[in-house]
Amino acid sequence: MPNAHFPPRMLPPGSPSEGVPAAPAGTIFVLGPEGGYAVPARRYTLLFGRDREDVHVPVGVDDPTVSRRHGVFTCTGPDGGWWLTNTGHLPIELPNGGLMLTGHRRVVEPGYTPLVINSSKQRSHLVEVRLVDDDDLHPRSTTKASTVDPETVYELSPAERLVLTALARRYLEGQEPFPLPLTWEDTAQTANASPYTTKAWNFRTAANTVEEVRERLHRRGVRGLMRDEVGEPVGSTLSVNLIRELIKTVTLSAEDLELLAEPG
Repeated sequence: MPNAHFPPRMLPPGSPSEGVPAAPAGTIFVLGPEGGYAVPARRYTLLFGRDREDVHVPVGVDDPTVSRRHGVFTCTGPDGGWWLTNTGHLPIELPNGGLMLTGHRRVVEPGYTPLVINSSKQRSHLVEVRLVDDDDLHPRSTTKASTVDPETVYELSPAERLVLTALARRYLEGQEPFPLPLTWEDTAQTANASPYTTKAWNFRTAANTVEEVRERLHRRGVRGLMRDEVGEPVGSTLSVNLIRELIKTVTLSAEDLELLAEPG
């Protein structure tokens, strides 16, 4: 579809993942709770923030901690791509947990991206973004369809699943607001206490098993699993990123806790 046949337009309230009209590649859909805007790839500046009279997409209109112009999407032309800049006071949280601070700028990736502004008043404001790609073949509405498994679920051997469940125990239990992986010693001890273990674990064999899974997922294109991708100090970052990827893809779930012995 040529861009000339898809001029910039307002969107009614609703999710851009459902009911998005057919649009040429490069079109950006940005939606807040009061509605949104859709713009094809062309020279354009699209604003979102608290001042509904001065932005295209109002968000946090009753929350004074949200800036009047909190963010801006810019495109320099049909081949320029879309960029997001945080022009507000509060950070913008990305799906991977990263934070865009004031002045930070990043390219908008194709597909669906939820952006969250977390208020100091313990409120969260969602801005939904979809950038249409040539390969954007996602169904426009799946309201009545049966639930399907995620597209990516990684294969794990029984031993890998056991030690990773032990490593991610705090995440899978869901009792801590800011969980961390177990230490390698505690991971090995937890795995050894499992009635399903078939070997004697120590901190080295547990770490080596997890490293093999990290390297395998890295070869499949998962970022943030190797030391040269995260910088120093590494700490537990590699394990945290691995656990988040496995949980996000439902490769690990709370059901895996059945592999572990009851605490105590």
